[in-house]
Parts: sequence; C-alpha cells; structure tokens
Amino acid sequence: MKPQPMRLGDLSVGFVHSLADAVRSHGADPQPLLDQYGLDAARLGEAGARLSIPRYMRVGHGAIQLTADPALGLRMGQLSRLSQAGLAGVTAAQAPTVREAARCLIRFEALYGSNYRGQSSFHEDAKGAWLRFYSISPYNAYNRFVVDSIIAGWLQQLSSVCLTPLRAERIEIEFEEPPYREAYNVFDGPIQFGAEHNQLRLSLASLAQRNPQHCPSTWKHLLQLCERELEQLTRTRSLRERVTQLLGPLLNGGREPDLEEVAARLKLPTWTLRRKLAEEGTQFRAILNDTRRDLAMTYIRDTELAFGEIAYLLGFASAEAFQRAFKRWNGQTPGEYRRSHRQSA
Repeated sequence: MKPQPMRLGDLSVGFVHSLADAVRSHGADPQPLLDQYGLDAARLGEAGARLSIPRYMRVGHGAIQLTADPALGLRMGQLSRLSQAGLAGVTAAQAPTVREAARCLIRFEALYGSNYRGQSSFHEDAKGAWLRFYSISPYNAYNRFVVDSIIAGWLQQLSSVCLTPLRAERIEIEFEEPPYREAYNVFDGPIQFGAEHNQLRLSLASLAQRNPQHCPSTWKHLLQLCERELEQLTRTRSLRERVTQLLGPLLNGGREPDLEEVAARLKLPTWTLRRKLAEEGTQFRAILNDTRRDLAMTYIRDTELAFGEIAYLLGFASAEAFQRAFKRWNGQTPGEYRRSHRQSA
C-alpha cells in the first residue's frame, strides 16, 4: 500500500475560536475570513475536526492583516480557554493542581495538535518547571503568532485552573525581538528574545496552586479516556510512520539524520530497525527521501518560505543541493512548482 504524503501537522479547530475572539476584540468581523478557509459554524462544530498547520498559519496571517495587529497571537492566548484543547483541555481543567494541569496538557498534546517539527515538553526541577514549545524556526510574519499564542495561552489556561492570575518567572522566545516588543508587557516579567527555546517558567508556588473545582473521580475518569485515546493513536501507527515522525525534528540546520540516530531514538538495535522496515516493504533511505520530498512540496505550496529556508529545514547543506534534489523528485525547479501551483489555485 502506498504511504500517505506527509503533512506538516494539524490541530483542533477549537484553536480557531480564540483567533476569532481576538479579531472581534479589535471590533472586526472574523466570519468572512473564516468562510474563505471553509471554517463555517458546521465545520467548527464537527467532533474531532482538525485544521492543517499551513492553513492555520494562513488564517492567522489573514487575521493579523485584518486587524493590523502583529501581536494578535498574544491576544489569542489571553482569550484562549482549556475547552478549546478538546478532551485534553477538559481533563486539565479538572486537575488537582496547576502542576498536574500543565503535565496533562503536555502529555496529551497529540490529542489536539501534531507537528512534524516536534512536541511540547515539561521540565521540572527543585525550584519550578519550564513549559517548552518546540522550535518552528525560521520565523516570519506567518508563524511568530503561533509561538505568541501558545506561550500566552498556557499562562491563561493554567490561571483558569486555580482561578488566580499566574505570573511567569521568566519567558524565553526563540525569535529575535519583534517590532511589537511592547505588547509583551502583558506578561509583567522578564523576557528574553533570541533564546535557545520557546518556554515559560513557573515557580513551585505557582505549580502548587490548587484547583477549587477539582473532583477526584471525574479527574480520574477523564485521565483514563485520554490515555485510551492516546494509546489508540499510537497503536495505529506503523513503524514507517514512527520513523517519519522522528525525522521532522532531526531534519534541520544542514545535516542529515542517519539510521543509527533514528534507531537509538526508537530504542532499537540498528539491524532490528532495518529488518522491521524491510518487513514493511521499505528502507530508511526511502523514508528519508519521501519525507523530504513531501515536506518540500508542502512548504513550497502552502507557505511563503524562501527556498534557502526550506533547504535549511530539510537538512540540506545548501540551497543549491535542495534545488537539485527537488528537480530530481518532481521534474521541476522549486520556483516552477510554486508558480504552477499558484496559477492552478
């Protein structure tokens, strides 16, 4: 059976609600923009409906243009609600403490969003914890708002658990200081731009804040439902799909991941991974090439990234090496492919 082309990722349509609310907070009507992308009331009301990452970035960019607010992502985060993260969000809202709510949001992230670039993580130590959002560099007008909305959203959603505004001890942002730097004053704390990670820091006192609406039996029941859904999601993935998922975060910065590296991530001997892939009728090199090809086509078709940036994202040593590979895959240069798709669209 031919594998499905890889997608950059998708997320619950619940995230569109906070975007629409942010547009309304500027006195603008978001509906014409949502209709343009097929996001009418029926679509937003579908159980389990998802929105592709490229489409989400385009809707967000359209909303920023509509409101003339480059900091719209921060406003989105402030207006976000846990229920917009689906079952995982509803479960987090029943957590006994802010700590458990944060762990829940991170652990069950796959239930409301997935991105080939990686997944969020929770890093706790003796003095507090970092909530870390994965890198989606290189940054431009299409994707900075995603980081803004996630960081601001985590703070807002966790504050709703304890019914008290939480203050981040520190916020670190991967992209360089943007022109709308003053908008980050809503965080009332130290912010570092050009950092190694996208993350926010919560103190032990904040993590220990209790949820007055916590019901132990409801919390445990919802946790069981989340575990069941996550297990189902994981069980249906083939080894090829798991390898493809791992390649995303490893494909970056002009270097190519190898079989040994992927086998180590899967906790398998190299020869076992090679044999199991052969049993599925494929091999590592074919998966790597297919992943690069599918991601290249998606980036060229659905984003405005420069070809040099795409080459970097896919682990090519140079833009020229990427252009040669793309022409070999598709019989067209990246520029020809982008132009032909725009014309047909």
